[in-house]
Amino acid sequence: MRDGYKLIDMDTHVNPAMEVLEKYVEPSFRSRMEELKPFYRVRTNPDGSTRSGITVGAIPFDRFPGTAPKSDDDKAVAGGRSALEGRTVSQHRAKAHAGVDEENSADRLIDMDLEGRDIDFIFPGTWATTITGLDDVTLSEGLYRGYHNYMDTFTSVNTDRLKTAIQVPGIDPEWAVSEIKHWGNSPWAAAVWVHLKEGLPIDHPSLEPVFAAINDLNLPLVHHSFFFEPPYFPGYRDIWGNTVVARTAAHPWGAARLFAYVILSGMLDRYPNVRFGTAEVGHGWLPNWLIRLGFNKSYVSGVTPDLKYTPIEYAQMGRVVCAAEPFEGPAMTKACVEILGEDCLMHQSDYPHGQAWFPETAKEVMEWDIWGDFGKDALKKHMYDNAASFLRL
Repeated sequence: MRDGYKLIDMDTHVNPAMEVLEKYVEPSFRSRMEELKPFYRVRTNPDGSTRSGITVGAIPFDRFPGTAPKSDDDKAVAGGRSALEGRTVSQHRAKAHAGVDEENSADRLIDMDLEGRDIDFIFPGTWATTITGLDDVTLSEGLYRGYHNYMDTFTSVNTDRLKTAIQVPGIDPEWAVSEIKHWGNSPWAAAVWVHLKEGLPIDHPSLEPVFAAINDLNLPLVHHSFFFEPPYFPGYRDIWGNTVVARTAAHPWGAARLFAYVILSGMLDRYPNVRFGTAEVGHGWLPNWLIRLGFNKSYVSGVTPDLKYTPIEYAQMGRVVCAAEPFEGPAMTKACVEILGEDCLMHQSDYPHGQAWFPETAKEVMEWDIWGDFGKDALKKHMYDNAASFLRL
């Protein structure tokens, strides 16, 4: 709690490194970790130790604006350097505790208390999305099960405050349903992230059993942005090779496509308990996208099913929601709330990643002068209530 307001942070992270995840995979899977070694990328920690991640097809997006493109600017490389490696500048105001993105959940709670975060919703590292590029889905499933075992331990220090999503692959609906049912009543399980292999749409009929299971357990669907790894983002082959342009485009473009098909497919009408939400994708674009989507649905006839509501009404109802990136600022956030209503946006920081203003992200958002222009509960909804209604807490 901060200044009398409860806080849910809808965009926080763990990795964990492969050295950590290996401890938690099922014993029957441990021997298969060797099959993943060609995709390992070893990084050096500040203390000189090393950790391994997985990059199935990292694209460096190396082209400098104004230079001629080279063939390797956007060439995907197994085990290759990511587009962000060594390129980001931390926005932290103070240092977070070491290891809070690996196994140090006790000190994570200390950081949460310092900032005033009551609940962290936690996303795994980019390994969770890049493994959609593997040919053998059982390798992905072994890692996802390992993550669930890991989170069962990581969150045990306080399951009321540490939450995450069940991770499942979209290309194996039968396993996905089984895994959702296996973990669905776990105290840390607050949502489901369906990882889509490149080319598999979120509204594919094969995924209906997955959505039915999610609906039965009253769990929402979540999506976190990605851009330099499989399954990549819409237009990644046409971005002209620069990391800044790629990251700027990827996050909203990927989310916009998902919002469109979650709504237009009628999924929200068929499954009344299903909600859909995104993190680290920006928010200023969302009103424009939903307005355009609604117009084109009415203008272009016969190519989409009838819906109970317009696209923007699903946002105003809180059926589709979006974590708001603080760097977009108060003016943009105010405009979004004026159009989308007070029930759509949620607070996020990106802790412990460098994009967070730790430990002052929540403080700075709460001090924006826009909140007095809305109803008395607008700030309360933004910082806690909307996320609490969205997640299965």
